[in-house]
Amino acid sequence: MGYKQVIVVREDLNLSKGKLAVQVAHASILGYEMAEKRVVEGWKREGQKKVVLKAENIQKLMEIKEKASKSGLPAAVVRDAGLTEIPPGTVTAIVIGPDEEKKIDRITGNLPLLK
Repeated sequence: MGYKQVIVVREDLNLSKGKLAVQVAHASILGYEMAEKRVVEGWKREGQKKVVLKAENIQKLMEIKEKASKSGLPAAVVRDAGLTEIPPGTVTAIVIGPDEEKKIDRITGNLPLLK
């Protein structure tokens, strides 16, 4: 069928590579915990495809999250604990899925890859 998980991070925070990696990891786990069991099983069978994209700011990030939620996709917001680089509660990323690729692509297909 084709499953994936998409994580969208805020470009405007200019996080260090380590901090960014941790935020993406948090997001992936949140999405995994929200997804339907049958979807998770299919996603695992297919290699747990993940794609990391970027949004220019908090407003764009939250628009994407709302679209995903309204479409019935599992979606969550990552908020930092504030122990290192950024203040507590700072929204750093969102996760969508895992779910069917085509459903997620309708929401995130126009976003740029994080490089």
